[in-house]
Amino acid sequence: MAVEFVLNGKAVRVEGVDPHSSLLAWLRDSGYTGTKEGCAEGECGACAVALVGRARDGQARFEPVNSCLVPLCQAHGQEWVTVEGVAHASALHPVQRALVTLGGSQCGYCTPGFVMSLFCEYYRPGRTVPDPEAIAGNLCRCTGYRPIADALAGLDVEVPRDRFVLQLATSDSRAQPLIYAAGEHQFVRPETLAQLFGVLADHPEALLVAGGTDVMVDVNQRYRRQRVLVSLDALVELKGISSSADEWRLGAGSTLTELERGLRAFEDAPQLLDQLWPLFSSRLIRNRATLGGNLATASPIGDAALVLLALSASVRLVSSAGERSLPLDEFFVGYRQTQLLPGEVIAEVCVPKPLPRIQRFYKVSKRPLDDISTVAAAFCLTLDSEGAVATFRAAFGGVAATSIRAPEAEAAAQGQPWNDRTQRAVAEALGRLGTPLSDPRGSAAYRRAMIVSLFQQFCVDAAEAT
Repeated sequence: MAVEFVLNGKAVRVEGVDPHSSLLAWLRDSGYTGTKEGCAEGECGACAVALVGRARDGQARFEPVNSCLVPLCQAHGQEWVTVEGVAHASALHPVQRALVTLGGSQCGYCTPGFVMSLFCEYYRPGRTVPDPEAIAGNLCRCTGYRPIADALAGLDVEVPRDRFVLQLATSDSRAQPLIYAAGEHQFVRPETLAQLFGVLADHPEALLVAGGTDVMVDVNQRYRRQRVLVSLDALVELKGISSSADEWRLGAGSTLTELERGLRAFEDAPQLLDQLWPLFSSRLIRNRATLGGNLATASPIGDAALVLLALSASVRLVSSAGERSLPLDEFFVGYRQTQLLPGEVIAEVCVPKPLPRIQRFYKVSKRPLDDISTVAAAFCLTLDSEGAVATFRAAFGGVAATSIRAPEAEAAAQGQPWNDRTQRAVAEALGRLGTPLSDPRGSAAYRRAMIVSLFQQFCVDAAEAT
């Protein structure tokens, strides 16, 4: 079976290409060289393209993504736009014209990526004011950000009914099932869990790919190859958000952007997640990365993990043998290691209710946005009517082989009055937490100091909140 998709309004059929190839590699090999390769790991946005995605309400929209992190086979069944498809004949698109008029292109290498991010923002449903984060995942090496930001700020609110508006109105873009082989490698995209379990039974060594934002970095930079790749992005059973009296249930296959938008509909959504999203990489990454994928990679600096640890979350794991639930603080067993069994996937993340009264997330990194954590922390606190601690949870990333809770510190606070004496006891316990290492992002001593410093910041914020 061939890989088939729509590119710049035209049907494309691909055969004989290695399933490990990225969409970016295929584009450039096929003559679409306007899309650039910068970092091959989703940091710079030079490779940005637009995918026609669909929100929970069924409304189609253009979503900017890093084509270097999209396996070519995942393009199957979907509609894509590259920088070559934005202009119409000899007429520049309004976002291109804005960059030209305002001097937003310097050396020009990053320009195609900025064009595509601006293009997606231009057609964003309900846009009345520009979203500064629309171009936050794009790097300009010539420090030409001001005129680029001016181009963003100057986009017309009224969008004419052009061919792209018509495309969104009529699009049937969706992740369709696929079985594709080239040489000794195979790519399979099932559309039901039953199909997935059948594939995993036949190919227990298969590599699972959801958003690809972690796997494809290894493919691009470490030349990782697996005989069978299995894509999870068409499994509707792994997506969605629901809320009951007892818990939140978040689909592990949902992208972070889908969760971010979906949770906005709930007034009582977890505050910690709302604080996490702007600090979790870039919009380009969040449009692809999934919640389950972020947990399954078990990175010690995966920001979602420590936030969910602080919320006392659990994971629902499913396989052909049935399902089971695990507290998240039992799920991670070592560096990049989890309790997942062969043939098992994360179906949902469950967050218990009632939610803690005070929730705070902090991230220490070289730059405030779109960067890897040196240390990150999440705290949850609820006081009873007497001012004693009813609930206290603390979780950290970047200080051990996995994201971790702080049980000794939590025990020091439980049931105690939330005063200076209790806070000092918690700080002392936190000073003994973890096994920090020194690396280019920070020394072990710095990380250990930040554990206590972030808690002290939380104490200040908690005092203001109460």
